[in-house]
Amino acid sequence: MTTNKPYSNTRATLAIAKASFRSIVRSPSAVVFSLLFPLIFILVFGFIGGGGITVDVGVAKTNDTLSPVYQALKNVKVIHLITNMSDAEMAKSLEKGSIDAIIDVQKNQSKPPYTVNVHYTKASTEKGNIFKTILNNILSGINTFGHPAPPPAVAELKETTVQGREYKTIDFILPGQLGFSLLSTGVFGTAFVFLSLRITLVIKRFFATPVKRYSIVLGEALARIVFALIGAIFIICIGHFFFGFTLVHGLVTVLNMLVLSFIGVVVFMGFGFVVSGIAKNESTVPPIANIITLPQFLLSGTFFSINAFPGWLQPISRALPLTYLNDALRKVAFEGAGLFDVGHQLLILGIWGIIVYAAAVKLFKWE
Repeated sequence: MTTNKPYSNTRATLAIAKASFRSIVRSPSAVVFSLLFPLIFILVFGFIGGGGITVDVGVAKTNDTLSPVYQALKNVKVIHLITNMSDAEMAKSLEKGSIDAIIDVQKNQSKPPYTVNVHYTKASTEKGNIFKTILNNILSGINTFGHPAPPPAVAELKETTVQGREYKTIDFILPGQLGFSLLSTGVFGTAFVFLSLRITLVIKRFFATPVKRYSIVLGEALARIVFALIGAIFIICIGHFFFGFTLVHGLVTVLNMLVLSFIGVVVFMGFGFVVSGIAKNESTVPPIANIITLPQFLLSGTFFSINAFPGWLQPISRALPLTYLNDALRKVAFEGAGLFDVGHQLLILGIWGIIVYAAAVKLFKWE
C-alpha cells in the first residue's frame, strides 16, 4: 500500500535553488564578474599598491588659515587638506591611518610669529614622512625668504606621533572589490536568469505545477545569495592570508562582513528584478544593468576614496547604496566596528532596499 506525500513548496524551493546554483557555477560570466575581476584588482593593488600619492592632512578648527604656512600648503598638489571633520573625527582617523597628519598653525603674540603643531601617526609613516619633508621645505623657504642672512624664524615646528594600526592599500581595496562582486552578482545574475526563464517559457511551465510563485523567486534568490557568500569568503581569505588584509577581531569580523554581504546582495538583487522587468530581450540587459552598476563601480569608493572627488561630485557618490556597503565593510574590517556601529550605513541600505523592491513589484513580469 502506497501513500502520497503532501506536496512541499519548501522542497520545491530547495530543488530550484540547487539547480540554479549548479547553473551559476557552470556559467563563465558569473564566475568572471563575481570572482575573477575582483581578484584581479586585489592582486594588482595587493602587489603594486594603488595609483599616485595623495597625502591627506586634517586641518584643526583652531588653525590660522591666513598664515603663510597654510597658504603655501594649499598650493601643494599632493596635499589634500581636510577641513570638514571635527577634531574628534580627525583624531580617530589619524589613529587608524585614514588621514596621514593633522596640522594646527597658531599665531603667536611674540616671536616666532607662528607655531606649527603637527600630529603624525605610525599607521601611515610613509606618507607622514612625505608631509614632513614638504612642510620642512615650506618652512625653510618662508624663514629665509628675502633675507641674505638667517633671520629670526617665522614659524616654529612642533611634532608628535601617535600610535596606530597600519592602514594598508589592501584594507581599502578589498572591501571595495567585495562590494563590486556583490553588486555584479545581484544585478546581472538576477536580471539574466529571470529574463531567460520568462523568454524560454520555463516560468510558464512552472505554473502548470503546484509550485508557488514565491518558491521560484526564493529558490533563485537563495542560489545567488549562497554563491555570493561563498565568493565573499574566498575573496576575504585571499586578501587576509596572501596580502595581510586586516581582520581586527578575526572570525567575528568575518562573520560581520558576511552579514553585511548578505544584506548587500539582497538589496542589489532588487535592482536585478527591476532590470529583468524592463528588458525586452537578453541583449538589452547589459546596457540597462550598466546604467545602474557603472556609476556605483566608479563613484562609490570602490577604487578611490570619494574624498578625492570634486566637491560637486561627492553628494552624488554619497547617495549611492554601494558607497554605504563599502564604508560599512571597511569600518567592520579595519576599525573592528560591530553591526550596531554601522547602523547608519545599514539604514541607508534598508531605505534603498524598500525603494528598489517597490519598483520591482511594479515592473517585474512573470510572462
